[in-house]
Amino acid sequence: MESTTSNDGVPTAAELDERWGRVVGRRGFLVGVGAAGAAALTSGGLATAGAAFASGGRLSSGDAAILRFLAAAEIIETDLWQQYTELGGVNGGNPAYTAALENLDGDMPQYISDNTDDEHSHAAFLNAYLRSKGEDAVNLDEFRTLPSSKATGAKQIGRLTNLMNLNVDTSWYTRYRSSKNPDFGATFPQAVHIQGEPAIPISDADTPPGMSQPVPPTTAQQRRMQAIANTAGFHFAMIEQGGSSLYTTMSLKATDLEVLRIVVSIGGTEVNHFAVWHDKAGNAVAQPLAGVKDPETGVMFPDLNSPPFGGELFQTNLIMPEPTDFIRKSLPKCSVIRPSLDMNAGARAVVAFLTSTGLFEGQSKKFFKAAHELAREADAAQRGKG
Repeated sequence: MESTTSNDGVPTAAELDERWGRVVGRRGFLVGVGAAGAAALTSGGLATAGAAFASGGRLSSGDAAILRFLAAAEIIETDLWQQYTELGGVNGGNPAYTAALENLDGDMPQYISDNTDDEHSHAAFLNAYLRSKGEDAVNLDEFRTLPSSKATGAKQIGRLTNLMNLNVDTSWYTRYRSSKNPDFGATFPQAVHIQGEPAIPISDADTPPGMSQPVPPTTAQQRRMQAIANTAGFHFAMIEQGGSSLYTTMSLKATDLEVLRIVVSIGGTEVNHFAVWHDKAGNAVAQPLAGVKDPETGVMFPDLNSPPFGGELFQTNLIMPEPTDFIRKSLPKCSVIRPSLDMNAGARAVVAFLTSTGLFEGQSKKFFKAAHELAREADAAQRGKG
């Protein structure tokens, strides 16, 4: 059988496509990607007409594909962060949710609002830059079809993302405390098992917006709300560490130096976001808040500083990335963003990962076809090639 892996150990496009199919196939979302996906991008209104050419000429097809995928990713991020801001930001409209978030850190509402502003600026900038170069910008408005939360504070508008039934991958927590790297095949345990849990309040009947949120919570509804806020804390970091790896990976493909400057500069803010949320998530699994259990779903936030946990893989105040294997195992370990290879952090890998967490639960097949096509084109970009 012909190998699908290159001589340097990096999976080929065929292998990545096969992995994509396995991931999304298990969730029953995508069928018939490829030409149908390309049609969704053009006839379905995903792309808008580019503006007149700017001085400096057109981008290479690869650079344009990279920026279009990143613009789509930032639009998706803005959508989920906007939901968090509406309910728990500086001017958030759900007092009990805000209080539960403040149990993780008193500055959470400000950080949430600032993170939302950052993602909105990224999306707007990337689309404007694409248009300035005569390229198509990205518009996902036709896919804003998912329902909003019914809880006080949430605007009743269509959404791109679903925050009300998440499977939050918390392996980032143990990965960045480990000396191993997923780019060399390492795997990592979940810090907290978060399955089928909302990250925002669903309704006022479920979690009344006017109730107090003591530490520790005492009533069933207070415990439910705190578990929801704790889930958000871990989800914040999950999203931003994914962005850190995505931007790192895309930077390796950029040809134009200005495009490279854009990718590494925006990517740096994703790293900054992750560092903040990494710190805050640990407060959900440390005393005095540790031990909260959602009475509806059974999701538990244990004390990760105590047996059977503890040690460097779980210690909550160890938030700086540990040195890890990088480039070659024969080299000294180095503290870096990881993963940073296509197989784990490329565009298709990111879309498949987010799909597996339930973030797009309820989206149309057309959405997934379009997302796959954007991701495929971004992954196909190669430095120095048109």
